[in-house]
Parts: sequence; C-alpha cells; structure tokens
Amino acid sequence: MNTSVLIDIINQYGYFGIAFLIAIENIFPPIPSEVILAFTGFITLSSNLNVWGSIIAATLGAIIGATVLYAVGRFLSVERLQRILAGRWGKILRLKPTDITKAAAFFNRHGGAAIFFGRFIPVIRSLVSIPAGMSGYPFLRFIALSAAGTLIWNTVLIFVGRLSGHAWPHIVALIETYGKVALLLLIIIAIVSFFIWRRKKNTSN
Repeated sequence: MNTSVLIDIINQYGYFGIAFLIAIENIFPPIPSEVILAFTGFITLSSNLNVWGSIIAATLGAIIGATVLYAVGRFLSVERLQRILAGRWGKILRLKPTDITKAAAFFNRHGGAAIFFGRFIPVIRSLVSIPAGMSGYPFLRFIALSAAGTLIWNTVLIFVGRLSGHAWPHIVALIETYGKVALLLLIIIAIVSFFIWRRKKNTSN
C-alpha cells in the first residue's frame, strides 16, 4: 500500500479511514503505523481533520485490531498458528512462525507490561494480543493496557507528523533508521506517563 492510497482513504473517509487503516495495520501490517500516523498528523494542517479526533480514531482502530487478534488467541493454539503461518497465509500476512514464538515468549516473560510496552514495538505490537488471548488474560485489563500504550504511541507520532509538515517522510525514515533510539525515547515517555497516571489514581483513592 503506497502513500497515494493512504491519501485517498483518509481524504475520502476521514476519521473512519484512519481507524480502518490502523485496525488493518494491527492485524497485518501492509505498511508501518509510523507512516499512517505521521501522514495523518501532516494532513491535519490542511484538512477538516483535527489532531485529537485523529488520535481518538487511530486509538479506536488499534483497539479493534487488537481485539480481533485477542479473539484469535482464544480459539487457536501457538502450534496451530505456526502451522498456518508456515503456509500461504504467512506470505499474505507477511508473518513467520517464529514471530508468534517471539511474541508468546515476550508476553510470558513480561505479562501485562508486554501488552502496554508492546504497542511501541513493530510486529510485537500486533502479535502480543494473540498470547494474551491464549492465556485467558482478563479482557477488560487487556483493552485498558492496549488503549493506554496505543494512545501514547498515536499521540507522539501524529504530533511528530504535524510538527514536521512536508518533511514528515524524512522523519519517518529517521524513525525507521534509528528505531532503537526512537523506541527508547517513546518508552521513557510511556513509563513517565504510566507512573503519573498510577500516582493520580492512588491519590484519588
């Protein structure tokens, strides 16, 4: 899917187009969410779309995609998914059997934190929902953690696209090139935001 298709979908369908693209990216990534979100931020400068509406639409789309994969995990085992991805579906979805193994190991090692922080990691962002479903992780908690991580990711990338203006493709290229550094910065932002939220919650209680 190239940028012109993105432009057509978002220009024609607005917030619904954003939600659709992010939902699809979460289920199987034809294009990275970095591109979708940065481009969305850019077009808020010259369209009827506003930043916060775009962030909400992208977050809802991500939750829909995550819920679909959570449901897949409830009904399929790791072994069954690996067999499926070893065939034609793996090529269509651009996923390998080892991707499932890595996502399951990441979730088993970190539990709920994997759901939250996994939203910042390509491939893991999509697949961590599957082992969460397989393990019977509480659905409402899963949604809350997914929404929190996704909200931070979407907000950062959309504002990056908006502030970058016409240079947004170059920013995306930098993120892809220096992904580990960008990921570290986003994780730091996420950790600080999470602890602020926890502190406010404990204070209110």
